[in-house]
Order: sequence, then structure tokens, then C-alpha cells
Amino acid sequence: MHIGTEPEPIVAEDIELAARIVGQALAERVTADWTARAGQLTWSCRATLVHACDCVISYASQLADRSTSDYVPMFTDVPDDATSQGLLRVARTAAGILAAVCRDTPDDVRAFHPSGMADPEGFAAMGVAEMLVHGDDVARGLGARLDVEPDLAYRLLARLFPDVAVTGDDPWQVLLWAHGRVDLPGRAPVREWAWSAAPAGER
Repeated sequence: MHIGTEPEPIVAEDIELAARIVGQALAERVTADWTARAGQLTWSCRATLVHACDCVISYASQLADRSTSDYVPMFTDVPDDATSQGLLRVARTAAGILAAVCRDTPDDVRAFHPSGMADPEGFAAMGVAEMLVHGDDVARGLGARLDVEPDLAYRLLARLFPDVAVTGDDPWQVLLWAHGRVDLPGRAPVREWAWSAAPAGER
């Protein structure tokens, strides 16, 4: 992958990859204190990962329902007694559900999201971002780190933040910057951000 070339699309396998990245980073922290604050967020590590999983399953629901006006009225409930190992299973399962729905949904389908009427790739990209960015929040809270390949971060930026330049910086750090997680030299701090969920040409 060469930064600056036309990026390949985000696909279902990338959702599963994101869950594996998070799982591998957090597997050795299952006995840590998951009530600790997740990075810069006010949520705990546990609540943050539950939120990410709920978002990912919500995206699968949107595509399956093909809703054009609002969210499907459902919520992913994780029992209070679920262990941190159990939470990692939920993350893997949520990713698998969204990946399966994305594989089975025609490319011309559009469904509602506040960031735009998204196609399967758009929901896949948002699912990957939820997993990786919130996974990084959790990792920071637990003293771990995510190992994200530049190609994946670059492709996410191209889909969700098409106006963000990458040249000169690590794409993973730029992705975190675009989500307001880190500051980068030469770039103004991000206080508010929004994805471009709709396909190019429909934004």
C-alpha cells in the first residue's frame, strides 16, 4: 500500500479484522480494572466496549431492516455479570454479525445513519471505526495499545473522512486525530467531527 494511491474499499473481512485487533490487544488485560476510565472519555472501559458493540450491531440492524428514516428500536444488552473475557466475545460476535449482513446486502442498498444514507461499505467502515477507536480508548485505560496497520487506517480515512489529508503522518494517528483523540503537530486540534457515511457522489 502506498499512501496517496486510490484506496481499496472497506469490506466485511475488515470488520472481523478490527475485532481481532481489539481482542488481541485486550486479551492480556482481562484481569485489569475495567471500571477504569477509557482514555479521554468519561465512560469506563467496560461501558465503552459495550457501547461499541451496540453500535456495530445497530449498523447490522439498519442494513437488515433497510431503514430510510430512523434507527431500528433495539439495544444490545450485556448482563452486568458478564466478564471482561465475555465482553471480548461480544465484540467478536458483533463484528461477525455486521460482517455477515454486509456480505449479504447488495451494494445499491442504502440505510439511515445521521452521517448520511450509507451503503454496506459505509456501515462496514463505521463498524470498523467503532471497534478500533473505542478499542483504543479501552486499551489506553487498561495500559495496552492497538496495533493497526497503516493500510486499514488509510482506507477508513478515505471513506469516512474524505477531506482529511494523510501525507506525512501515520494514518492510524491521523484517524485518531480525526476522531478528536490525539493532537498532531501542524494540525489544529479536533473538537467536533462527523463521518461521511454516504458513498462518494451521494454526499
